[in-house]
Amino acid sequence: MNEVVIQVKNLRKVYRIGSEQVVALDQINFEIPRGQVCCIVGTSGSGKSTLLNQLAGLEKPTKGQVIIGNRNISALSENELARFRQRNVGFIFQSYNLLPAMTALENVSLPLIFRGAGKGRREKAARRILKEVGLGGRMRHKPGQMSGGQQQRVGIARAFVASPKIIFADEPTGNLDTATTVEVMEMMVRLVRQNRQTLILVTHEPELSQYADRIITIRDGNIVKDETKPGWQPESGGQPADETKSGGQPVEDEEQTQPEAADGGTGQDTSVDGEGRSKDEERTDEMADTDRGGDPGGDTPAVGGH
Repeated sequence: MNEVVIQVKNLRKVYRIGSEQVVALDQINFEIPRGQVCCIVGTSGSGKSTLLNQLAGLEKPTKGQVIIGNRNISALSENELARFRQRNVGFIFQSYNLLPAMTALENVSLPLIFRGAGKGRREKAARRILKEVGLGGRMRHKPGQMSGGQQQRVGIARAFVASPKIIFADEPTGNLDTATTVEVMEMMVRLVRQNRQTLILVTHEPELSQYADRIITIRDGNIVKDETKPGWQPESGGQPADETKSGGQPVEDEEQTQPEAADGGTGQDTSVDGEGRSKDEERTDEMADTDRGGDPGGDTPAVGGH
């Protein structure tokens, strides 16, 4: 069954500039299934960044709804939205948005602070994901000691460290050269595939659409084209037919209880949760309980909304 993770219903966003009204989004409707890599393409001023902000709950719509995991995030208060994003969403930014005074390990650990994870648990999870993105030897380096590609890999690790259900990437390769762009895109897609997550990528570069399962083209606040690549199978975890791995749990409403994977299984609990901890978080913490050493990790609050 095609499980829908994000629903956009009659979405409209109008900005007031003096006495003028600028329609940034005009009656947008679409759904995104779980596990899909969706690329939203458009030129500057097309409305793609406004759409990303709406999907991520960073702005309120003028009309319409954005529903994630059966929850209308457009109706949430700012505090509720902040908690919802902390539990369910990861962000990757064009400008990396790393704290310059902190090491790679400390930057990646930040999202776990609001999950209630202790220092040892945070560092355990951060070490693991930094190794996965090829930065095992750079954990003590600060952003100024790393290249642009390395900084973006730290940003990717930070987005994935808390096992969010949805990853939003805003022009993630805008500051990178061609070779590094390929490296970063392949890395992001590999991570979402293996973790059965959903990736929403916004870009003005049409060539990045080759990495996506679906390409939505937006122009003047309207969707002018919506294409899904042949062979993509949402019921199989969002992977093309020749790469599909079965398994995984559907996203459910936060009030529903989801069973754990059977012994020896590889299924993940990917339910969207507005307040409580997910099974993935609990398993991450259990794995980290024995580790209390490593680089210093302060209790610095995570970077706020984009």
